[in-house]
Amino acid sequence: MIDAVGDLEREKHLRRAPAHLPASLGNVVEYRKSGLSLNHIVGCPLDCGYCVRHLFDNFEMKRPHLVMDDEQAVAALIAHWAFVPHVTPVQIFNRATDPFLPLVKQHMLHSLELLDGHGLRNHVLVITRWKVTPKDVERLERLRHLKVTVLVTWSGIADPRLEPVDSMIAERSLEVLAEHARRTKRILYWRPIIAGVNDTNECIDRAGALSRLADATVFTGLFHREQIRAHFRSAGVEDLYHDVPRRKILPREVEQHVLRRYSGAPIFRKTSCGIAYAYGEADYNGHYGIREICDICPSGQIELCAAGHRTPSPDRLSSLAQMVGLAPERIEIAAGKVIVEDSTEQQRYFIQHSLGFQVHDRAQPHLPERHGRAEEGWN
Repeated sequence: MIDAVGDLEREKHLRRAPAHLPASLGNVVEYRKSGLSLNHIVGCPLDCGYCVRHLFDNFEMKRPHLVMDDEQAVAALIAHWAFVPHVTPVQIFNRATDPFLPLVKQHMLHSLELLDGHGLRNHVLVITRWKVTPKDVERLERLRHLKVTVLVTWSGIADPRLEPVDSMIAERSLEVLAEHARRTKRILYWRPIIAGVNDTNECIDRAGALSRLADATVFTGLFHREQIRAHFRSAGVEDLYHDVPRRKILPREVEQHVLRRYSGAPIFRKTSCGIAYAYGEADYNGHYGIREICDICPSGQIELCAAGHRTPSPDRLSSLAQMVGLAPERIEIAAGKVIVEDSTEQQRYFIQHSLGFQVHDRAQPHLPERHGRAEEGWN
């Protein structure tokens, strides 16, 4: 991994992506839970064992490749049917590379500058576990309109079979952001917390200390799919969990231990909650409607989210449903959430971000007190 990053540092330009890329990677704009995701660079040398690149047949591409130019990618994002100026949250390079890798970060920063040049005030999430330098922050600070948050992924995992990247790199990046960033927000993105691996008192205490460098902390569990489990098995890692569910795994006992032990910056279960707190805004995902999620939030943030929480009118909801191809007559407005049927994630998240109100599919309910997590460890 270190050699691959060194090779990248010695190059002057990213290589063009091969023509035979999987279709899922050739599509540079897609809707994910935290917003529209822009991914016109694919490939990463960091080798984190739990990376979602396993799901895109891309884990073996260690060298980042450029799928299209920044100008083309930004134009595709703005022209996407689901993009709403000043409203839709955006992520950049969060699916198939790390945005702060050498050369990659030049494209990330240029893409942000292009978006900012349109006067857009959308939230933009930049997720990294690599090196953030003072010069990087200087360019981010020159942005005038976008609401940029750098989420520094830190786990404290010491087993290189799970995560070969030294957590000290993320710690140093947080220090740089704390020293140089003013307009740009920073989140300690504490993930993945895995039962029996990095849920010790020492890890929790270290997270609490690091959180004092951040505007907020967001914690979450392991995204555990069959491809990821197979990778761990090939590396000699015993199964971390029994299930391979759609949602992330964070057992009840682990969460309770974390919350009892943790002391530091305000801590949140959901990414958008931490970002909302950092900006002093209501949560754009409307998690206030699922009140048990909020029981760890500061009272001032709960008041902000309560003030911004509006049950949608049937007419507004019907209009959005028709836009995404859902039958309005099969939609229910329930307490704190909208319930739809036979929906895709893109359809749900577009409505959710348009309304600032939770949208769930009837076939995939969010069970009480599980905070949208997998069932393992909560039965």
